[in-house]
Amino acid sequence: MHSPTKPTQLGQGMTEYIIIVALIAVAAIGVYSLLGKTVRNQVSGIAHEVSGQSASQQINTARSAARRSGTVARQDVTLGNYDESTESGDN
Repeated sequence: MHSPTKPTQLGQGMTEYIIIVALIAVAAIGVYSLLGKTVRNQVSGIAHEVSGQSASQQINTARSAARRSGTVARQDVTLGNYDESTESGDN
């Protein structure tokens, strides 16, 4: 005979799911804050090229944003200096 699932087991499964979704969201925010400006400028450059316009300005902006992202990524960030290091990236 099949025993019904206990309400605590259903709650535990939902809690685990919420924790996983939250961790993925935090990771996505971190990646976007590091690479967001670079990706936006690359997409803008592609849109310009597809429409037949020059994308040299967007490409140069994406390159400089990528350099800034690399600089921010190499910094040692702790809870004490997190605000300072993320503001210097200006993404």
